[in-house]
Amino acid sequence: MLEAKHENDLTDQQLVNTVLSGNTNAFRTIIKKTERLVAQIVFKMVNNPEDRKDIAQDIYFKAFKNLSGFKFQAKLSTWIARIAYNSCLNYLEKRKLICFPAIDETDEDLERIANKAIAWPDYEIDVFIFQQELSKILKAEIESLPPLYKTLITLYHNEELSYVEIMEITGLPEGTLKNYLSRARKTLRVNLLHKYKREAL
Repeated sequence: MLEAKHENDLTDQQLVNTVLSGNTNAFRTIIKKTERLVAQIVFKMVNNPEDRKDIAQDIYFKAFKNLSGFKFQAKLSTWIARIAYNSCLNYLEKRKLICFPAIDETDEDLERIANKAIAWPDYEIDVFIFQQELSKILKAEIESLPPLYKTLITLYHNEELSYVEIMEITGLPEGTLKNYLSRARKTLRVNLLHKYKREAL
């Protein structure tokens, strides 16, 4: 019977229905299932630790309040991640903080700068970057990127979300998403190559 089924084993629809039927404790399970993804977004877009706590609370308050409107057209985690992303955007906009990177250079310019910095094939750099993502150097350089860039890199490479899932979270068109993600990688590569010698990498 459904009542006997552990909350962690419930589908998104069963879990939502359990909460809406009056078992508000089941919402704790929703939080546990989604808090990692929400934290990744909040920590990449918001720098102030105290503000992060407030935003996280607000995200789950909004999710609980609007749970009856969830139509199961996406994963529950994706829907809550969208709330998190929009909440962080609102936070940045209210404080007039920059989320979207300024486009000062074309893709060709970034590629030329990277190639001029060091003759190292792209695929080798990408392998280094994304297989060594736990290194202090890489983590520091990712954190130095604009909020949108580091959020997209985290969602795609760390959380291994698909383009479709990231589009659902951010509301970005596929072409724009791929362009931003490509520029994020190239910017990260350029920063690494300019700041560190090949031997240091």
